[in-house]
Amino acid sequence: MTETRKQLLQELAAKNGTPLFVVDHEVLRNNFKEFREKLPDVQPYFAVKANSNPEIIKTMFDLGSSFDVASIYEFKLIYKNIETWPDKERQDFIWDKIIYANTIKPFKVLTKLNPYKILVTFDNIEELKKIKQRAPDVGLILRIRVPNTGSMVELSSKFGAHPGEAVDLIAEAIGMGLDVEGISFHVGSQCNNFDNYLQGLNFTHSILKEVALRNFEIGFTDKEGKKKKVLDIGGGFPVKYTPDVKSFSALAKKLNLEIKRLFGKDNIQVIAEPGRFMVATACTLVTKIIGKSIRDGKTCYYLDDGVYHTFSGQVYDHQHYPLHAFKDGELKLCATFGPTCDAFDTISLADELPEDLQIDDLLYAENIGAYTLASATDFNGFPVAKVAHINRENI
Repeated sequence: MTETRKQLLQELAAKNGTPLFVVDHEVLRNNFKEFREKLPDVQPYFAVKANSNPEIIKTMFDLGSSFDVASIYEFKLIYKNIETWPDKERQDFIWDKIIYANTIKPFKVLTKLNPYKILVTFDNIEELKKIKQRAPDVGLILRIRVPNTGSMVELSSKFGAHPGEAVDLIAEAIGMGLDVEGISFHVGSQCNNFDNYLQGLNFTHSILKEVALRNFEIGFTDKEGKKKKVLDIGGGFPVKYTPDVKSFSALAKKLNLEIKRLFGKDNIQVIAEPGRFMVATACTLVTKIIGKSIRDGKTCYYLDDGVYHTFSGQVYDHQHYPLHAFKDGELKLCATFGPTCDAFDTISLADELPEDLQIDDLLYAENIGAYTLASATDFNGFPVAKVAHINRENI
């Protein structure tokens, strides 16, 4: 991190207090630009669950992102950005720009979604029955199960129909008079095994081939009157937290080639659900030392943020966020703890920090934008971090 940026973070902390979650919107824009440049034929649907901060959503909205929502709360966050538009424009936007990618939806949510005719996913017959009863006008995307080996967060044990059952589920939906528009899969979050994507694409190709052989009609009609099918390749795009993480550029090359090989002559609209990729590197946490002790010969720092708060990503996302000091000094292995009365609130037993830091000194953690603030709580009465936004270039 540059000295200029460190100075800015300290100024923001002095102005706003700590813990402080700093969002750099220039990084957001660069991440979105990189995704579009390397996957030019794939429309990104930002996964709101990764970070639902309204200002982040607004930036993604302004960039031309579509959105992946998984709850009615997330749907309403997107809707607020367009509530002042005329009804026809709003309806067209929602149809084109939102997918409800949670395969399980309560009855009351389906009832609320039906007027908007958005895309929703399903992966079982019971969900189809619910959709038929409460949301018969939505567009359906069948989510299939694919390998999640090598991903940081596995999803296939909970979501996705077995590929061998896919065509029969599509047949059931068509028999109910519902519109099936395409197929989706998800390789698991922070995927470091690119074969998962390739298998997902090949499963999808085989399913669509059988759909055609059985004369089932799926897809949607675009604004030019062409019939197309949705191919949703999900999320899981890797963020280079550590050197061993494979590059997004290498994945993009594989995806472009395989999509062209399998679907090049088909009328396919390819979409994806990047969340972590957009926000992880765009956010930094600034936290304050509120206590210090020596335990078993090791320096221990107690901070005003912990695993019940912004560092919740260590629990729910299985990701570690190393802490760094603004002050220089010889680095030693130190323990860092959160502010609560629970011993589970241990950030690390091996952060490399100077031993001579004092109460009220500041620390920072980078690349902490995904699945952190989104899952933070106010457990034990300690509030979640304040949020500050910066839009400067070349910091």
